[in-house]
Amino acid sequence: MKTSGNTILITGASAGIGQQLAWRWSEAGNTVIATARSQKGLEETAKGRDRIHPRVLDVTDPEAVADFARGVVAEFPALNVLVNNAGIMRLEDAAAARDLADDEDMITTNILGPLRMTNALVDHLRTAPDAAIVNVTSGLAYVPSVRGAVYSATKAAARSWTDSLRFALKDAVEVIELAPPGVQTGLTPGQSTREGYMPLDEYIDEVMGLFAQVPTPPVIAVQRVVPLRATIDQEKYDAVFAALNAG
Repeated sequence: MKTSGNTILITGASAGIGQQLAWRWSEAGNTVIATARSQKGLEETAKGRDRIHPRVLDVTDPEAVADFARGVVAEFPALNVLVNNAGIMRLEDAAAARDLADDEDMITTNILGPLRMTNALVDHLRTAPDAAIVNVTSGLAYVPSVRGAVYSATKAAARSWTDSLRFALKDAVEVIELAPPGVQTGLTPGQSTREGYMPLDEYIDEVMGLFAQVPTPPVIAVQRVVPLRATIDQEKYDAVFAALNAG
């Protein structure tokens, strides 16, 4: 993935990792389309930054996604990078019956959201120069958190889908997984100051360094998330994946 000269669409860009990516990529000479449900948060993201174009979008609304995709391609025909960052996490007790509304919201946002965004833009991206799709998963996609059981499962699904998407688009679009560890953001209550979590600015610094590598790694994983990824024998996985999908 190029480090500059892109037109990048980032979902969930009103705060946290998405906001920081929008800032860093715009500073590096990219045009950034920042989307989220929060108009106020998007105004903060774009304030004083001419390269950032805020657009309200709810990725859980399939009709809104389809309409938005048509409009954004018309407005920004140079669009060549999609970053599926929007996501939510709800902690829960998986050992007891409960209202599943939060779980359903996580599935809709964390799985259907990226799927719908990609589906709406993939035909355009296949024709765009230097095209890329970045799917934000989590270290919990590799080793789940019991308190975040459904969240972890959605991110594991996103990781699996990303591997398939990378293979399917290998001759047309670069597909990258961004797998954060626990980072000090507002993802869950109190997380922005939670001890032991990685400070957001430190995380983004390391991430931007990894994106600058040539070639770009297929998985952007900072050192703090490496122990979680190490639970998978990558060499064996790659070999079995290739054999399963040969022909």
